[in-house]
Amino acid sequence: MSETYVECLVKSQASLLGRFGKIMLIMLTVAFGILGLILWPAWLVALVTGIGAYFAWLYTDVEYEYLYLDKELSIDKVMAKSKRKRVAVFDVERLEIIAPIKSYHLDNYKNRQCKVSDYSTRVEEQPDTRYAMYYDGNTKVILSPSPELMKALKNVAPRKVFTD
Repeated sequence: MSETYVECLVKSQASLLGRFGKIMLIMLTVAFGILGLILWPAWLVALVTGIGAYFAWLYTDVEYEYLYLDKELSIDKVMAKSKRKRVAVFDVERLEIIAPIKSYHLDNYKNRQCKVSDYSTRVEEQPDTRYAMYYDGNTKVILSPSPELMKALKNVAPRKVFTD
């Protein structure tokens, strides 16, 4: 039995609201910390905003790790390079199509109502390196895979994987 193993790590960019919230909480922590030198109850507020800033940093510094092993693609979410959580596992046999996000191969799938999961960089680059994957009839997954991962998927399911 031939086993193929490919690993790919993708840094996801935080949303504008997440970045704004993180910066605002850090500024409030500093301001209440300085104010705490004069009024001691301000230290409690600085402590609470500091804890909020930590959690905002934890959930905005996100990387996705794609692991392909033996016809199974698993996606892990790595938060702040310290916490890991498995978010999805996909069987390549149940894959409908995977193609670049702006590919003509996806024209038949554009009007389909399905759940969308974004595990990509969330940045539209030139040229766009993100891929859309339709899985099991009801899920659309947006990925930013490496060329090695796409090659491994194409070897397993050549009629379902398009690299244009």
